[in-house]
Amino acid sequence: MNPSSKSDALLRQERLVFYREDVEEIDRALEEFLALSSSKCVLLVDRDGHLITRKGDLPAVNPDSIAALVAGSFAATREMARLLGEPEFRALHHQGTRNEHIQVMLVGDRTLFVVLFDDRTTLGMVRFYCQESAGRLKEIFVKAMERRNPEVEVKLGEQFGEAAKEMLGEVLGG
Repeated sequence: MNPSSKSDALLRQERLVFYREDVEEIDRALEEFLALSSSKCVLLVDRDGHLITRKGDLPAVNPDSIAALVAGSFAATREMARLLGEPEFRALHHQGTRNEHIQVMLVGDRTLFVVLFDDRTTLGMVRFYCQESAGRLKEIFVKAMERRNPEVEVKLGEQFGEAAKEMLGEVLGG
């Protein structure tokens, strides 16, 4: 197997693919979390900083910006953990001075559970319900991964790659 096809196979394994029933189950889990924890908003973000979904009231802020910044902060924290001899830190908390706080927890290996909350609840409540919700979300992710049938995945030949490069060259004027 050449290096390119090995990395393509790894990318397919790491990619999360959700079907309608997965998204509905994820949304129910997030809504239940909000109700139980009294948090303001919850976002699911992949480790690359892409917003997967969100529930609740997000302040007048771009959710994609929050997602990217949280993922960057988590990546920096992961590096600090490595320097300290830990494989990684699975959660982090940012405490604001004006009643705004963020709790971030890693769910599985690639998804960040991001909670925005204020003093209507406590950090302990948020962490407790984060743990419960993370377990439920992991189950949903595992089911989604098991449902995938690798034999059904589309295989693209080298001709497609060459044709795509040519088309891209035409579009970009090169």
